[in-house]
Amino acid sequence: MSPVATRISAGAQFGPAAAVTAPRKTLKLGSKGKAVQWLQQRLAELGYRPGKADGRYGGATLAAVWAFQKVNGIRPSGTIAKRTWDALEAPKSPQVLVRNGKPTRAEVNLTKQIMVLYVGGQVKLITHISSGSGVPYCETATWQGRQQRFCGSASTPTGDYRTTWRARGWHRSYLGQLYNPIFFNGGIAFHGALSVPLYPASHGCVRMPMNVAEVLPAMLGKGVPVHVRGKFRRA
Repeated sequence: MSPVATRISAGAQFGPAAAVTAPRKTLKLGSKGKAVQWLQQRLAELGYRPGKADGRYGGATLAAVWAFQKVNGIRPSGTIAKRTWDALEAPKSPQVLVRNGKPTRAEVNLTKQIMVLYVGGQVKLITHISSGSGVPYCETATWQGRQQRFCGSASTPTGDYRTTWRARGWHRSYLGQLYNPIFFNGGIAFHGALSVPLYPASHGCVRMPMNVAEVLPAMLGKGVPVHVRGKFRRA
């Protein structure tokens, strides 16, 4: 099975052509073997980014599983059991947030904490994210040669934006380090982070797994529409 992502028309459901037979072995973080490799290849085919298909269930695969489970209405746990295997055999496509959006755009679903990148009207990438925590903050940091205090709402505003400037590698901001940031709303950016939990935890940026942030700059150009919708509800 090819690890190349399947391209899906926006809003379409996967039909019989995508039908496969899953291994049906219970898997979790730390599992190894051919069933894990099958899982990784299948996720990659569906547009997720589980990392190298090496048969080792590590952090990159876990984040991809979380994204897949959220898209398919399964509480994200990282455990691959009957409901997830069923969904892998007959997966749903992600909810389209902007029906009349540009063919190439990024959609951020704050409710599900996922980002979907469409290229030419087709799904190119689906990833787990962690957006603004919503918890107001005040932090002291050394910035531009002097100690300063920064306060904010830690929110990721909903709305319609476009990608602007970016930086390569680690970029230091007054609130921390951002990996391969792509800015789209003032100081708010997509960026890689070492911690991308299952709940909103950032100061406002859209955190994503490091392996996703590694490939995103080549896929998401400047001036591309970014649509942010929804609201996360804590359990």
